[in-house]
Amino acid sequence: MSGGVTGSGVSRGDGEGSYQVHLDPGTQGSRAKIFAVYGKGGIGKSTTSSNLAVAFSKLGKRVLQIGCDPKHDSTFTLTKSLVPTVIDSLESVDFHSEELRPDDYVYPGYNGVLCVEAGGPPAGTGCGGYVVGQTVKLLKQHHLLEDTDVVIFDVLGDVVCGGFAAPLQYADRALIVTANDFDSIFAMNRIAGAIQAKAKNYKVRLGGVIANRSEATEQIERFNERIGLQMLAHLPNYDVIRRSRLHKATLFELEEESAELEYARNEYLNLATALWNGVEPLNPAPLRDREVFDLLGFD
Repeated sequence: MSGGVTGSGVSRGDGEGSYQVHLDPGTQGSRAKIFAVYGKGGIGKSTTSSNLAVAFSKLGKRVLQIGCDPKHDSTFTLTKSLVPTVIDSLESVDFHSEELRPDDYVYPGYNGVLCVEAGGPPAGTGCGGYVVGQTVKLLKQHHLLEDTDVVIFDVLGDVVCGGFAAPLQYADRALIVTANDFDSIFAMNRIAGAIQAKAKNYKVRLGGVIANRSEATEQIERFNERIGLQMLAHLPNYDVIRRSRLHKATLFELEEESAELEYARNEYLNLATALWNGVEPLNPAPLRDREVFDLLGFD
């Protein structure tokens, strides 16, 4: 059996040749709007997630960001540190989750954003889906989803199989971060296919694409038009974004004035507003690998 393990033990089909495990009772139905951010490794998902989280908070929303990467560095621009993970906290109480309090694994970040790092098992052992499942179980146990307006899952690389597809079982909308290059768009096509498979059995739907680290977007637009996606935001390869990471800060904290910084902040605020108001669900038709190869490139 492949897939996220969340504990009920009842299998269901999740696309041809794939089976997943039912969510634990009570893991659905929170009032929060839940987003899962995917994309090729190194494309800037954590930068995107953190700045989007702050943008939501600037709109007056109570925001929770969950890092789903064993590196546990999703939230460091919000907290200015590598916070202990959920797995660290569970190990400290010999996995007796009832002994944990929210303060043991939830950390305050910039502008009130709540930060959680799921962490993960050592390389080659365990299941990432178990970690995500335990994280959500704790959040539900302590009513953090019910008391939150927005939840953002920042998910490891472009791994959409097995455990790291687990956030798609909880999300309302999945977002894909991509650059205007072949490798990023090739990964986006695979991710879109995984999201479509999950959408057969869960409420998650594709919300759209965030173009990142790219001045031009013509390849992204060509691909989007072909399979039925839309671009929600465009963040060029601005040096101010790179510098914000070096300062362990989000864009909203930088003490400078520039046209690039103003544009980037506004793009995130506009994206947060659009997502809060509700973007229409997309129903793309991903391509075969060879079709992606043939589609992209300059004439």
